[in-house]
Amino acid sequence: MQRFGRVLAMVAVGLTVMMTVVDVAEARRAGGGFGSRGSRTFSTAPATRTAPTNAAPIERTMTPRPAPTTNPATNPAAQNRTNQRPGFFNSFGGSMLGGLMMGGLIGMLLGHGLGGGIGFLGLLLQVGLIIGAIMLAMRFFGGSQRPAYSGASASARSSAASSGTPSFRIPSIGEGKGIGEGTGSIGEGTGRAASASGQGATAASAAAHSSAAASGKTDEIGINQRDLDRFEAMLKEVQAAYGAEDYAALRRLTTPEAMSYLAEELSENATTGLKNEVRDVHLVQGDVAEAWRENGTDYATVAMRYESIDVIRERSTGRVVSGDADNLTEAVELWTFQRKPGAEWQVSAIQGVQA
Repeated sequence: MQRFGRVLAMVAVGLTVMMTVVDVAEARRAGGGFGSRGSRTFSTAPATRTAPTNAAPIERTMTPRPAPTTNPATNPAAQNRTNQRPGFFNSFGGSMLGGLMMGGLIGMLLGHGLGGGIGFLGLLLQVGLIIGAIMLAMRFFGGSQRPAYSGASASARSSAASSGTPSFRIPSIGEGKGIGEGTGSIGEGTGRAASASGQGATAASAAAHSSAAASGKTDEIGINQRDLDRFEAMLKEVQAAYGAEDYAALRRLTTPEAMSYLAEELSENATTGLKNEVRDVHLVQGDVAEAWRENGTDYATVAMRYESIDVIRERSTGRVVSGDADNLTEAVELWTFQRKPGAEWQVSAIQGVQA
């Protein structure tokens, strides 16, 4: 009976480890993100046609999380507390009243009554002085503690009036044409999107421009078609290197931080006798969510919908543990690319999006 219990315990532990590894591998697709987006690591990227819902937040990162700060200038309550004068009972008035009361108490202890040697007349005199001092303090300090309210500043109104949607069209990956050339084809080589011509192309271009303007996407550095083609190629190269466990290629294609997380996943797979096979990757649709420059480094966050064969196999037998080895599965992810001065683009972060 004890031997049977030990066998059950070993099976339970094995199943737990297996499910944990599968979950870690699947986290690249639908789980939390990893890597860095610079100062926007903890900010939500704008929604796009490819990824209309928010991506998973970046949970594994070396970027320090900024501490929340409160600006007193924008907090009326803090301003009121800061600008308030000390109350009457906290300054000279409090000292005076305390002295009067203390004098009366000392008089009682000495047998002269609360009013001291004068008796009841002294008591009335002290009470009258106390009441008069309180009324004077309430009248003097009451008006100075009223909070002041101000309307919206002119700069805030002008900023709100001048804010608008961008007037340019955000390009899409796989279009095969330069920025501004109307086309309805997204994801070259897939054969899934039909091309438009004549009035159809014009309508598609207008619709794409309207969608980009409505979603408020921004491109601050001018991503061109060459960059878009490179992003599509890197999607395939990184997936192929990951499936082949090619560490040298991953180091070339990704930042050191992103490489550390990918290497960690590959190491966990190898430790448990599993292998993640990724092949037949092709882009279905993609567009730029935002692109910016900070500290001389360019960043571009791109939403990509792609299909691939993505399965987990046992290393020893080749048996499929998770995934479909015969049919393509679709995934939607946000990939952030980073380019330092004089260098090529590298993948710096990957976030899963619920398809």
